[in-house]
Amino acid sequence: MAATPLGNLADITLRALAAFDAADIVLAEDTRVTGQLLTRYGIRTQLVSVREHNERGMADKVVGWLAEGKLIVQVSDAGTPAVSDPGARLARTVRDAGYAVSPLPGPSAVVAALSASGTQCDRWRFLGFLSPKRKARCDAIAAIADCRDAVVIYEAPHRLIECVTDLVDVLGAGRVIVLARELTKTFETIQRLPAAELAAFIAADPNQCRGEIALIIEPAAASEDEDDDTESRRLLEILLDEKLPVKQASQIVSRMTGANRKALYELALSIRAQDDDQD
Repeated sequence: MAATPLGNLADITLRALAAFDAADIVLAEDTRVTGQLLTRYGIRTQLVSVREHNERGMADKVVGWLAEGKLIVQVSDAGTPAVSDPGARLARTVRDAGYAVSPLPGPSAVVAALSASGTQCDRWRFLGFLSPKRKARCDAIAAIADCRDAVVIYEAPHRLIECVTDLVDVLGAGRVIVLARELTKTFETIQRLPAAELAAFIAADPNQCRGEIALIIEPAAASEDEDDDTESRRLLEILLDEKLPVKQASQIVSRMTGANRKALYELALSIRAQDDDQD
């Protein structure tokens, strides 16, 4: 399973090129797209098309080729196979047949978008493409409305305005969203704006509804209660690190923050237990 460039052919890895050259067959979504990549690097390996509609049927044929001792590499048109692209069903079938499946890591639109987005978040979720049906799409957006992780989705160009409009309606005009479009290509766009402003930006420029598109929904803001809980925990951890008894530490933090003493005592016990387990 080899990752291929998102757009700039220079982003291919040396390991992937060596695998293409050594392979008996390269499985590709669109043989014309992958053919351009192989031609660029002077590789003449046979290309066979494996798309979503024929992946199930091709899986048995691939297992047969492997039984003959052939080396097979699978790619998608761009990025990493099986991430919102064909590949997962084939990989499972090959594994179930007793053959190894190895990743050749490289470009990924999700990771590329996150890395350049300016989104400050240690955790993120990937939802792939949302439903083309508005109700199902809005339900999916509502499910992550309070999510404290960044959420990455893909969207088709012809549905971009509809999707961003739904994001405004469900999440609110001020929720920050990053548009990452045509990454690594000539007309790359990375725009970070409140949802309503992003909708206006896209509506004002029809070119934004072209190409490969990822949207990053930034985490929901913490509530005041969550901020208070975080501060109380931080203070307890400091006092417990100084070896204060649990009861005394919880009393001090209660006086400082006004938080419930009993709840702080239980939290302090939990923190102390975690520290003991790590020791």
